[in-house]
This record gives sequence, structure tokens and C-alpha cells, in this order.
Amino acid sequence: TWDGEPVSQLERAPRHRAVAEELVRLGKAYYCYATPAELEAMRESARAKGLPPRYDGRWRDRDPSEAPAGGETVVHDRVQGEVRFPNKDLDDFIILRSDGNPTYMHAVVVDDHDMGITHIIRGDDHLTNAARQMVIYRAMDWDVPSMSHIPLIHGADGAKLSKRHGALGVEAYRAMGYLPEALLNYLARLGWSHGDDEVMSIADMIAWFDIGDVNKGAARFDFAKLEALNGVHMRRMNDAELLDIFISTLPYLEVGPAMAARLDDTRKAQLLAALPGLKERAKTLVELADGAAFLFVERPLRIDEKAAALLGGDAREILRGAHAALKAISGDWTAEAAEAAIREYAVAGGHKLGAVAQPLRAALTGKSTSPGVFDVLAVLGREESLARVADQID
Repeated sequence: TWDGEPVSQLERAPRHRAVAEELVRLGKAYYCYATPAELEAMRESARAKGLPPRYDGRWRDRDPSEAPAGGETVVHDRVQGEVRFPNKDLDDFIILRSDGNPTYMHAVVVDDHDMGITHIIRGDDHLTNAARQMVIYRAMDWDVPSMSHIPLIHGADGAKLSKRHGALGVEAYRAMGYLPEALLNYLARLGWSHGDDEVMSIADMIAWFDIGDVNKGAARFDFAKLEALNGVHMRRMNDAELLDIFISTLPYLEVGPAMAARLDDTRKAQLLAALPGLKERAKTLVELADGAAFLFVERPLRIDEKAAALLGGDAREILRGAHAALKAISGDWTAEAAEAAIREYAVAGGHKLGAVAQPLRAALTGKSTSPGVFDVLAVLGREESLARVADQID
């Protein structure tokens, strides 16, 4: 990494020109006087033959240049191994344009050398560039950085990852509810592994990673695997730590700002108490927010379509008995006490537990899915729980 001031290639153009002129002086480069029309004719000729556009080197022998036309250029790459490029396939590429501006191929070598760059890690689509850049390094008798060209990430269909596949910026993954550590874990394992270890902390990745162990083949980005891994990281995380990350992420979630506006100390305590159940069912912070929504709604609850179906038929009469059983709890209001009361009521009334729990969940959360219904009762507390159930039977 670079710890100095930002470097502008534009501002360093005089330095780039000086190196280009030094290469000419050394006989390692030459001036080309081909006209734009001649250059375009070269490109058209190459295209007609099905070849990549390439300069034909017509001015090479008119100046005393020692740039090699034969032999080969070898790139020693920590991922790809020893890669050989015949020099005949490396055209006499431009290092300085006629307007005095350097090309990227030339400027990046000069800048990396002057900045003391020792290691270059980039996509393997730059491997051919590495061969061209090696020519400049060696012509100037400069140390060549250690190079590692890693495979590109492909989509699930095997094509190079693009916006069509959902190749998004980091901010988008935050808005989708992925934990930073889980995303890093997933990205680190694209094309690299450490034995059978799937789940890794940042400390693990730092200790275990070796660029030489990266595979040569392209890795495929799979959102389902990322989601599953994110869920594992959420479940492994300490509840208090997960709560802090969840709260800090709320501004970036679609429903987050509304939740954040209602997040007082009472709801924070309720949310912390609900987390063990919530994170067992959620694989992202978005799903966690959806599961926690019942804590942030006002009475009377809006009942969604699936939950409304659970309140049809005899369900409201069953719910009335469940309300009475819960109201009769005399000791501490806990998940265990609520479960004992509901089970006793179900047995006495000849009901299956699900026939009582499902309408109870719908009344308490407005949804057909939620954390365990007895956990919901405990988190909401006696007064709020009884009031929500009463709203559906009155």
C-alpha cells in the first residue's frame, strides 16, 4: 500500500517524458514518424486478416534501436507461474504520444518504480500488459516488482462478472445486509482456500493467506453461498456486537431509517433479548430487520395476508382461550411460563399446539413467520402481548 501523498500521473508527465527520452538515448526505444493515415491503414489491414491491431515497427530500423524483435519475454508470476511471451507477439508499443503525453503502459512503470512499489497484484487480464511493462523495467535496468495475476471473478453462468450479474459496489452489499467480515470471508475464498476451513475471521485470513496458494482458474460468485456464510457469521457473533452492527447499518437498509427513528432504550433492550431467536432465522441484516419488525409496529397491528388466513375459522375462538390462559400467569412473565400456560390450554382444549401457536403468532406480529412465539411473548412483555392478542378477539 502507498502511505505517501496522492500521485497524479498528469502532474508527472515531465518525468515520464524524461524516461522515454532516456530509453531513446540508450537505443531501447525509437521515434516513429508514421502519419495518422498510415497508422489507421495498419489497423485496417490487421482487422481484415482477423489479427489484433498492432504497430508493424516500420521505423524500428531507421534508428539505432536495440529493442528485441526476437526471443521472448518471461514473466515470473506468483500465481500463474512462469509465463513466456514471444517478442514477435509483443508489438513495438507506444510509450509517448506525438503530443508529448505518456501512455498508461509507460507511465505506470515509471510511477511504480519511483514510488518503490515492490508487489503488484491485479487481474489476470493484465498478464499481457505485464510482459510489455517488463520490457521497460529491464530496458531501464530497474528492479521488477513481484507480480501476481489473480483470476477474475465470474458469475454463476461462467461469464466474466458484470453489472448483469449484480457486480455491485461495497455500499450495495451493506444495503443488502451483509456483514463486513462475512463479505471479506467470502471474497477471500474465491479462488483460495485453507484446508477445509470455510468460516474465517479476519485474523484467520491474515494468518493463513498466501498469494501463492491462489488458484489459476476463475472463481464463480454465488450469492446463495455468500448469504449462507453471512448467516453463519451472524449466528456466531456475540449478541451485543451484532446489535451494534445492526443499529449502525440501519441508515442503509430500506426499512432502517423508520426503525432507527423508533429505536429508544426500551426497544434496544427488546431487540437484544430477541436476537438469539432472530439470528437463528436470518441470513442477512435485512432479514433480521424484517424479523424484528414486530417490535416497532403500533397497535392495532396491520395483519398481512398470510397471517390473516391463520386467524380465520375457529382460530379467533382458540385465540380467546389462549388470551385467558396467558392472562392467568401469576408469576414472572417468561418464555417458559408462557409456553407452560399455552401447552396446558392446548391439552385441556384438545388442540394441537400449532393450532394455538399459529394464530397467536399472527396476532402478536401481524405475520405468519417470526421467532419462536414464546420468545416473542417474553420480549414484548405481559402488557403489550395481552393487548395485541385482545385486538384480534374483540
